[in-house]
Amino acid sequence: DYQAMVAELRNAGIRAEVYLGNPKHFGNQLKYADKRNSPVAVIEGGDEKANGVVQIKDLILGAKIAESATLEEWKERPSQFEVPRTELAAKVREILDGQD
Repeated sequence: DYQAMVAELRNAGIRAEVYLGNPKHFGNQLKYADKRNSPVAVIEGGDEKANGVVQIKDLILGAKIAESATLEEWKERPSQFEVPRTELAAKVREILDGQD
């Protein structure tokens, strides 16, 4: 389903790619995204797929929060959002527009 998500994002004018490494090593996927300076990561595990949702992680905001935020500030400004799968492109666009 990641290929379908990438196609959907690209059709919406958003650059996207799929991590081709071992999907069992989730941490490596996020490290790869960081190395590529990706502004957003899309996560869909088995639970998300079963519930028709995706997790969208704002990597730019997450990094900024991690630099100096207290735990309370971090909780008030989440950098990861769960949205219905049908709202993927719209939420990614919203996050990207807010990063400028």
